[in-house]
Amino acid sequence: MIKPMKIRQTLTTLLLFSTVFAFGQNTLQFADSIRKLSNIPELSYAVITGNSILEIQAIGKHSVELTDTATLNDRFHLGSNTKAMTAFIIAKYVEKGKLKWGTKFFDIFPGWKNKSKPEYFNISLQDLLSHKAKIQPFQGENDPVIPNFKGTKQEKRNLFGQFVLSTEPVQLDTLNKFVYSNAGYTLATLMLEKVTGKSWEQLIEKTFNKELKLNLKFHWPENQKQKGTWGHIFENGKLIPIPSNTPDYHLDYTEPSGDLNINIKDYIKFIQLNLKGLKGQDNYLKAQTYAFIHKGIEHYSMGWYNIYENSKELSTHSGTAGSYYTLVHIDRIKGKAYIIFTNSYHDDSKQAVRLLMRKLKENYSN
Repeated sequence: MIKPMKIRQTLTTLLLFSTVFAFGQNTLQFADSIRKLSNIPELSYAVITGNSILEIQAIGKHSVELTDTATLNDRFHLGSNTKAMTAFIIAKYVEKGKLKWGTKFFDIFPGWKNKSKPEYFNISLQDLLSHKAKIQPFQGENDPVIPNFKGTKQEKRNLFGQFVLSTEPVQLDTLNKFVYSNAGYTLATLMLEKVTGKSWEQLIEKTFNKELKLNLKFHWPENQKQKGTWGHIFENGKLIPIPSNTPDYHLDYTEPSGDLNINIKDYIKFIQLNLKGLKGQDNYLKAQTYAFIHKGIEHYSMGWYNIYENSKELSTHSGTAGSYYTLVHIDRIKGKAYIIFTNSYHDDSKQAVRLLMRKLKENYSN
């Protein structure tokens, strides 16, 4: 078996070698090479503008244990790329006047104040979505012990929200300008659910499936009742496929931060809405709303990292719940986006995705 360090060295060599070919060459061979070297069973990628698809591919197999061939209809778990979709829905209800970006959490839930830490009393919707509300991360490592709440998904989110607000806040400073928090997105979702009278699940269905026709689904892609992608974890040097009906899988009440799945063709439609909006075109949201979502707040805006470097403007995000890995970069100046979906998650697969992202950007730099 190739050792991880050797794999990374080989991947880097492949990338450097590939750059000597003519500009704009098709990346399929390169992508498939790093997919195989990096233990990624299936990979989909695309390069798009607001109006067109410049390149799109699906390569590999649904699982290391299956012969099913990849297709562009295959679904991938988005992980934290769900956050942009939750923020997108919230933005619609801000436009409708149901909320404001500056609405304070305890203006919506005044009865929760007496059991909450005073450091949270002035947190706003904007603070929660930009990770500036001092909320504990709740990313699975060193989290406070979460009670086993009962009830519907919405009821459990409410109980979880009250629990989160009773925990000690984290501190922001010049080095930590925001603290990435899955729980913050649950609190923002609670505000949305309160003012709309609908659950997050209902709002996902209404916005993305009924109105935008994007066919979003919850949790891991189905692979038991039909052929579909299997997520994979990496243990003891081996890929292990995970069935969609794994009973102990859950996100501890933070589903609005990371628990949707979609195929790349439909996800492209969502990103194209954002690209058009960033170019000044009103569509499902107003152009000024897209501008605020992507670059209204420094460092991390509404579901997107807001990056300025080397005369570039980027909106980026990655996502994983441990068995899939997705990465999206939006070049706000050139009006292009780069999307990569995989169905495994470990250090080598992350490195491969980063190298493929770099290669795609080189090929479409003009």
